[in-house]
Amino acid sequence: MKDHKIILFDGVCNLCNGAVNLVIRKDKKNIFRFAPLQGEFAKEIGLDPEKMDSIILLDNDKQYSKSSAVLRIARNLPGGYPLLYGFIILPKFLRDAIYDHIAKNRYRWFGKKESCMMPTPELKQKFL
Repeated sequence: MKDHKIILFDGVCNLCNGAVNLVIRKDKKNIFRFAPLQGEFAKEIGLDPEKMDSIILLDNDKQYSKSSAVLRIARNLPGGYPLLYGFIILPKFLRDAIYDHIAKNRYRWFGKKESCMMPTPELKQKFL
């Protein structure tokens, strides 16, 4: 998996699924792979979905979460998305406070699925 950056996401969150679908559409260079926090891959690397409420980005041997993960993902997308990486200059505690507020309310604002999304056959190779 060293050739790809791995995004671990809340598989039952509508906001998270929408974000994953956006990244899939924009990822023309095939940079990213995806795994739900509730899935086997997350368990294999020692993540407990009951204790996780954040997006995780695995990039080589580094792990990023919350706003750091979101900004690093945006930096790898085409168009204007890399401009969002400029917010990295804000203190992490401030960026993560905004992230945490959205994360805390995501189910209320965007809804929740009963189970993780199932990728289409064309997208199956992008999921772990």
